[in-house]
Amino acid sequence: MNIRNAKITDAKAIYSLINYYAERDKMLFRSLADIYENLQAFTVAELDGSVVGCCALQIIWSDLAEIKSLAVGEANIDKGVGKMLVAAATEQARQLGLPRIFALTLNPAFFEKLGFSVVEKDTLPMKVWSDCARCPKQQNCDEIAVIKTGLRDA
Repeated sequence: MNIRNAKITDAKAIYSLINYYAERDKMLFRSLADIYENLQAFTVAELDGSVVGCCALQIIWSDLAEIKSLAVGEANIDKGVGKMLVAAATEQARQLGLPRIFALTLNPAFFEKLGFSVVEKDTLPMKVWSDCARCPKQQNCDEIAVIKTGLRDA
């Protein structure tokens, strides 16, 4: 398994992974144009020359980043791919000097195993909610906020 920064040639695979889950109401849809525009934020997991997982890190503010669009192909679930992608995003945040990283998820237990804690969504800054304005579930959000702190100290 190779965890690396995304390349232009990965955009369509990233699009397919994310939208597979978006079609099942498990994450937000992202257009191919959006993926190209934000490609530098993506890390991918590559196995035998194919992208089998992806994750984006978006800087929110001077002390906070968000893990977004974490998706792993069904054939590679429960093989540690998601854990490796979150570890890479966390390390990237640490190298940038960010003390905190968070995610909005339907699977908080996955993140809790990686040292994240569940927090109330309203404890996060309003900038976090820019995606929520476009979400069809904004009035009935079922995502749970998780956060990991102390990255600069580790």
